[in-house]
Amino acid sequence: MRTTTLGGSAVGVTQLALGCAGIGNLYQPVSDEAAFATVDAAWDAGIRTFDTAPHYGLGLSERRLGAALRGRPRDTYTVSTKVGRLLVPNKTAGAGDDLADGFAVPATHRRVWDFTADGVLRSLEASLNRLGLDRVDILLLHDPDDHAEQALREAYPALERLRAQGVVGAIGVGMNQSALPARFLRETDIDVVLLAGRYTLLDQDGLAELLPEAAARGRSVVIGGVFNSGLLTAPRPGATYDYAPAPRPVLDRALRLLEVTERHGVPLRAAALHFPFGHSAVASVLTGARSPEEVRDTCEQLCRPVPDALWDELRAEGLLAPGSPVPVATPSKEPS
Repeated sequence: MRTTTLGGSAVGVTQLALGCAGIGNLYQPVSDEAAFATVDAAWDAGIRTFDTAPHYGLGLSERRLGAALRGRPRDTYTVSTKVGRLLVPNKTAGAGDDLADGFAVPATHRRVWDFTADGVLRSLEASLNRLGLDRVDILLLHDPDDHAEQALREAYPALERLRAQGVVGAIGVGMNQSALPARFLRETDIDVVLLAGRYTLLDQDGLAELLPEAAARGRSVVIGGVFNSGLLTAPRPGATYDYAPAPRPVLDRALRLLEVTERHGVPLRAAALHFPFGHSAVASVLTGARSPEEVRDTCEQLCRPVPDALWDELRAEGLLAPGSPVPVATPSKEPS
């Protein structure tokens, strides 16, 4: 599978990356066996980039990912994790589960926002322990929406020092919005932005500022959330968008997208997966999975050819923002 180097770093990411929130029991339990089989399927497909975070299952995702990768040569894969939420033991007996935060795990810990320099170091040390690794390749500030100034003044310099010391290879920010990451691109020397849900067939907000800024500065963007919480896999009433039931206008737009892709014999999820690669700043697309079947389906969709006429019709129907670059059609083949 094709590998691209992030920004000015030496860290490579594969064309597809595996998002590991699913194996942290996002929304529903996943067995250890299914989690390990999911990582194995990604590996067999050529995926060598894996993204996790303490937030995902209160550390379960990191523990499972580390166990699944154990025994594989460390220089053959890239691991990304995040800082900004410290996990603090929950001293309340019988605290219940963590489903209020989206994860089907016991509430053994609670999350505490911390974008101090010390918080960055403590979070990284705990993540390395859970992963069973002596280093991570990419370290991201995770959702600093309400902590922008502290993240810029305290957490970012700590990331920069870790990179200078060789403790991590690349640094950046991971968010579900584009405005603050664009500010990080202007005001700091980050290598990468993980942008979730804001550069998709449904929402091209990232095209206004963030993606041009990244391209102009030689920085990279990894696109997550290309299916917008599942709406672009099967648009129907009750489908989710941004982790909530899709508003009717958004659902109607998704159904219009589906009509166009079906006229060209292309599954909507295939078009959604291909779309971000049209922009020169996009280094990788990150998709979540909780089973080997989901991994294999994603890889199959990437191998499907998407004709230029499909993108032309989406433009003509006003379903793509003006100026949205699109991938060049290529013959069907395995990712390489």
